[in-house]
Amino acid sequence: MTFEQALSALPLVAILRGVEPDEVVPIADALIGEGFRLIEVPLNSPRPLESIRRLADAVADGAVIGAGTVTSEAAAEAVVAAGGTLIVMPHSDPAVIRTAAAAGATVIAGVFTATEAFAALAAGAAALKLFPAEAAPPPVLRALRAVLPPGVPILPVGGIGPETMAGYRAAGAAGFGLGSALYRPGESPQAVAAKAHAFCQAWRAL
Repeated sequence: MTFEQALSALPLVAILRGVEPDEVVPIADALIGEGFRLIEVPLNSPRPLESIRRLADAVADGAVIGAGTVTSEAAAEAVVAAGGTLIVMPHSDPAVIRTAAAAGATVIAGVFTATEAFAALAAGAAALKLFPAEAAPPPVLRALRAVLPPGVPILPVGGIGPETMAGYRAAGAAGFGLGSALYRPGESPQAVAAKAHAFCQAWRAL
């Protein structure tokens, strides 16, 4: 599955911060069962490359798998070596973006300003992560959307819940990254599936 296919199917990125390798595949199966097609394991999780390796082996046909909190070129290369094809960054370091893109990964770069956004796109980012969204309400996104190329997906991340999606969507969000409102360490696949279902319903109601 390509990034474009996954984004078109459901533009919600599941952020599994803190997930353990032994639980990651059942959690991913629960998410995929609810329609999720984009899954990231942040690199500040326990043994993240092992989780990415297991996901790449088990569910890569049904979802795009990658890493979040990627902050260096070496980390980006390690994720790709583990089978990840999605690199999600909290920032927009052009060197990391170029390295990840050259390795064949799709990059979602973290941005907060127009300067960062244009620099990320010039370096090869495929999409932009508006982060932290708590500090960038919908009017900020609307202003960025007015000057950025119209086809560039922008996904707010940080503090997003089903009840906060509508304002960002109206301002031009192409989707969202979902963290603790979707998954917290130790939660069962059933609990995650219930929250994933609520997010999917909220998105489709927009």
